[in-house]
Amino acid sequence: MRVRRFDGFWQVTWLPRGFPISVYLVEEPDGLTLIDAGLPVMATGLLRAAGRIGHPIRRIALTHSHLDHAGGLDRLKDTLPDVVVVCSEREAPLVAGDLSLRAGEPPAVGGVLPGRWAAARTSPDRALIDGDELGSLTAIATPGHTPGHMAYFHEPSGAVFAGDAFQVRGGLAVAGQHRPLFPFVARATWNTALALASGRHLASLPVRYLATAHGEVLADPVPAMLDAIGAD
Repeated sequence: MRVRRFDGFWQVTWLPRGFPISVYLVEEPDGLTLIDAGLPVMATGLLRAAGRIGHPIRRIALTHSHLDHAGGLDRLKDTLPDVVVVCSEREAPLVAGDLSLRAGEPPAVGGVLPGRWAAARTSPDRALIDGDELGSLTAIATPGHTPGHMAYFHEPSGAVFAGDAFQVRGGLAVAGQHRPLFPFVARATWNTALALASGRHLASLPVRYLATAHGEVLADPVPAMLDAIGAD
């Protein structure tokens, strides 16, 4: 696992040269908030990374519940029984594997929500809505990749932890935009129109760092984000 430090947060990446999956550890006065839980195989490495940083993981904030984002949740919760788990109100049933769409939501292509889902036995302790605060983080509703996808804006650093609302690996893209060198985010996106609107919303924030699940952290990314949005 590769660990890189930024301004008040760390990027922890599994397979950085192959199929990179990144999660993030954010400094808070009482410890660390982990953005996403990664795959089950990543759990031990994440705990070691927190140990090297020297602060305990107090919270796990999920962007969404695909396997590469929430698959390690149960293992982490088993080891850290007091950790507080949060996600969006809409994503909470999806974490548990209930993939039913709600009234008024656009249907999934083929009738089934795409992607591999974690189906965790761990229930969130708190369900967030747009604008809720979690320590130094502000929850930003970003539906599209999944119905309840949520990003987190870290005002102290200007970082937006975007989950799969954007990807960097294979070429910067909004969820749903196909990139041949890394097509997996697009293939697992539920609704491209909503994803594009969410991308526009994130690009309107005072973003200094774009921190996604797949690819390197981008500094001063807004012009590139707007270019990606305009390419749709």
